[in-house]
Amino acid sequence: MILYTCGSKTSGPGALHPCAKAGKALDAAGHEYEIKAVGGYRMLPWTWRTRAADRAEIKRLSGTNEVPVLVLDDGEVVSDSAEIARWAKEHPARP
Repeated sequence: MILYTCGSKTSGPGALHPCAKAGKALDAAGHEYEIKAVGGYRMLPWTWRTRAADRAEIKRLSGTNEVPVLVLDDGEVVSDSAEIARWAKEHPARP
């Protein structure tokens, strides 16, 4: 499975950072995953011109250019940190 995140990956600033929230939920559920960080953070003016290109794959996968986005091994896409956390809780990794 692949977790697409911003450049902060899963260590984002504070416990409320969406990418960190998603990563912590997957970790707590015992999942192993690959992290793919994407550019184009919306709050940084120097990323505005290239944001669409930087996040084209995210847009194709989820219909939005916001991260985090989780792509499961079967191709299912789960986007939004709350949805990823819910999915992780409902689908703990098998020992």
